[in-house]
Amino acid sequence: MRNTKIAYTLYRVSTKKQVDKDRDDIPMQKQSCCEFAEKQGWIVGKEFEEKGISGYKVSAENRDAIQDLKDAATHGEFDVLLVFMFDRIGRIDDETPFVVEWFVKHGIEVWSVKEGEQRLDHHVDKLTNYIRFWQASGESEKTSMRTKTRLGQIVQEGRFRGGSAPYGYRLEKQGRFNKKNHELYEIMIDDTESSVVRMVFNLAYTQGYGSQRIASYLTEHGYRTRKSENFTNASVYHMLRNVAYTGVLRSGETMSEIFPDLQIITPEIFKSIQKQLEQRSSKYQDIRTIPLNTTGNSLLSGNIFCGHCGARLVVSTSGKKYVKKDGEITETARTRYVCYNKTRHTQKCDGQTGYTVDKLDKLIDTIVRGLFDRIGELPKESIVEDRYAEQIAELKIQLTTARAAHQAHSAEVREYETEVIKIIRGESKLDSELLNKLHDEARGKMLAAEQLVQQFIEKLENNEQMKAGLSQQFDNVRTWSDMYDECGIETKKMILSHIMKAVRVRRDYEIEIDLTVNCEELGICLEESVVSSSESESA
Repeated sequence: MRNTKIAYTLYRVSTKKQVDKDRDDIPMQKQSCCEFAEKQGWIVGKEFEEKGISGYKVSAENRDAIQDLKDAATHGEFDVLLVFMFDRIGRIDDETPFVVEWFVKHGIEVWSVKEGEQRLDHHVDKLTNYIRFWQASGESEKTSMRTKTRLGQIVQEGRFRGGSAPYGYRLEKQGRFNKKNHELYEIMIDDTESSVVRMVFNLAYTQGYGSQRIASYLTEHGYRTRKSENFTNASVYHMLRNVAYTGVLRSGETMSEIFPDLQIITPEIFKSIQKQLEQRSSKYQDIRTIPLNTTGNSLLSGNIFCGHCGARLVVSTSGKKYVKKDGEITETARTRYVCYNKTRHTQKCDGQTGYTVDKLDKLIDTIVRGLFDRIGELPKESIVEDRYAEQIAELKIQLTTARAAHQAHSAEVREYETEVIKIIRGESKLDSELLNKLHDEARGKMLAAEQLVQQFIEKLENNEQMKAGLSQQFDNVRTWSDMYDECGIETKKMILSHIMKAVRVRRDYEIEIDLTVNCEELGICLEESVVSSSESESA
């Protein structure tokens, strides 16, 4: 037994910002601990420092300082573990109390300059020990929540939260100052870069270009990134995925309303591009309705299927060479939409093997032009009002259901939290590890339900925006109608993918068309788009 106690100290700062201000924080902890130890008559032995280590996110088993202190304790090197405040040991509510208990059980006194000694002599001491770190964990959650909330408020106010501006925008000082009298940067559209962004989205939306093809197009035409480098597949893909181009500022899960002065791309076009990117991924291989690419001269590649077996029809070209009298060699080719099952697995399909591309494309072209003519005759205002009323009613039902789910999960979380106290008192039969798992699962469901409730509330609050979206959908179809007569084959393919989910063709060119949801919302009935042709072709 030593006459004078040896104290080992632990100092910790959790964030990079605190590390940058190390000269203010860790020295403050060190000075306070040394002065306290001197008053107690202890000798300060080793001092352990942790910089940029979160006591809330990083487990004790992954913290070198805690492991070194445990090793020293088992070898009897010191008598007291001294910290400025107990939360320097950690903030994990289901771990840190037991770290403290481990040191006490190994004969080490655990002291805090601000809170005194943590003893575990009585049952009440253990409860106090647990509650202290449960509160510390809660403070970390509150701090994180406050930070996220403030960043969310910043973007909701239309201000930039920091970092570099996305391509298409620039940062510029506009005379606004923070509390420390530092002039802040504002985000605004860059005219030169934004024209490239519009070109990128236009190539994807109207001609169906993928990110690799767009990158090649930009490189071939001399466009370069902000760093004077070639655009890559990845950089274009991230551009097509960036919701900021719709005029929305984002911080984590928080998204602002649309700020018109920051909008480069309309929300409708952005949403369409997201659908296009998703359907071109491998998981949509069997249900894709958007062309995988828009090269080639067939109008329906990507969303045409066999009406007998449901397999996708693929384009097949066959031909032969022959020599004319003047010696010129010419090749004739027959291009058809061919059923995959019929050619590879005959027993799976009782339909035709294929359908001539020119003949089927002309039939579809006639149907499309008829649809556009009918759209021009529809009363826009009444259709938009009817669809708007239907959507509002559906949202209210969804909100009521989400609120009920949130209340149920919240009650479940409270029950588990009550059981935690029982475990501490030794009154519960539940295993603590199982209880923590159940509590985390219930809390996750509660937070997910809470987020869903908020989403439905925001949609209902933005009802005018919803109505404007429906109106825009109607106008989009009319725009496609104007474009259809004059555009090239690539754009026609994309127009068809926007208004048709799928085209199914059966023997004798009997055609059935599934319209997209957007077109159905505009009052176009599916029955009006089913056409049969009496022309036939041999299997």
